[in-house]
Formats: sequence, C-alpha cells, structure tokens
Amino acid sequence: MSINTLTKTGFLSEASDALIDMLDDLATEIRLAPGDVLFEQGDEARELYALVSGALEISVLSMDGRKLALNVLRNGALFGEIALFDPGERTATVTASEPSILRRIRYDDVLERIRKEPELAIDLIQLAGQRMRWMDRQLNEQVFLPMPSRLARKILYLTDRPDTGSATLALSQAELAEFVGATREAVSKTLSSWKRMGVVTSARGKLSVVDRNALQALADPDQF
Repeated sequence: MSINTLTKTGFLSEASDALIDMLDDLATEIRLAPGDVLFEQGDEARELYALVSGALEISVLSMDGRKLALNVLRNGALFGEIALFDPGERTATVTASEPSILRRIRYDDVLERIRKEPELAIDLIQLAGQRMRWMDRQLNEQVFLPMPSRLARKILYLTDRPDTGSATLALSQAELAEFVGATREAVSKTLSSWKRMGVVTSARGKLSVVDRNALQALADPDQF
C-alpha cells in the first residue's frame, strides 16, 4: 500500500499531489512482530511513519518510572511528523501490539528533495499547523472533559475499525484507565454503569460495544 492511498484522510488529506508523490517515492517498508519496539522515548527522531496495517501502542514513562499508555494507532495513522521539522528526541515509545507494516520517510531524504523543489515546503508547513491543532484538541479533551466522556471517546476511537468491522477491545480496565488518565476503580465503576444501560458488555478481558449511538451520546453529551 502506498502513502498516496493512506493520505485520503488524516493530516495529509489536503496536501498537494506533488508532496504526496514525493513522500511515496521516498518511503521504505518496515515490518514489526508483536512486541517489537519501533523506537523508544529519548531516541533520535529523524523519520516520519505511516502505518499500513496492524496496531501500535504509544506510551511514555512517568516520573516514577511507570509506563503510561497514551494511544493505539491503527491502519492509516501517520506519526512522527515533527521529526520532519525539528529532529530531536522521541517523546514517546512505539511498540507493535499486532503484526504491523509501516512506511518510513527519512528527514534527510525529505530535506534533500525540498532543496531541489522548495515549493514543497509550503505543504510541510501546513502539515505542521494541522498537527498543532490536533494536539490542542487532545489537550483540551484531557483537561476539560469529564472522565466518562474521555473514556467513551477513547473506546469509540479504538473500536473504529472499518477494515474489520470489529467493535471489541482486548484491553483490561487498568489499560483503559491509563489511556484516559484515570484510576482503574473509576473506569470499572463507569463501565459497570454502561453495562447496566446496555451500552457495552465485557468478559475475560474483552470489552464490546453494543450500542454505538448511545456511547457517542456519552462521548458528546452537549450534542444531544
């Protein structure tokens, strides 16, 4: 699968054909097995990645050394783009949770091409702006939304799998708590309430969405 196919949605959805073609031309393939680490927090950052298939966990280490899971990336995700503007250190660790195929684009290769075609820099600046707006939205959600709304949004995101149609998560309550910055007890209490409402079911470490519309209402209570 090419970068061009992956960019119909997401951060590069409005990029020019010339920029997409350049990224596709420069990309190389990487394959990861479950448990393989793509890069660790603190590693040098000089590559942009696109996830063709599989799943990747994004995590960081807290001040006391605990691993905090931040996100799970699925097919079509684009990440690491900050390295195209300001190579430095990785701010998180990326680990494959399923067999995964990625496309990698190196900063040095992009810089060399832009020196030959400087007009492509405009598209990269737009990409940086889109990324900053997305980060602002994520921060606002984490700071201002109540925990049940954050949990509902995270479950909706993690079960949005058009490639498989699956609405089931193989995550523990402790892992979900890490994703939304809450305690396991608070997440457990919320999920128990949702199970009584018929919104979700859970068994043997798996959570299934029964009523997606109801969960959407819990995620965006002001819209209903």
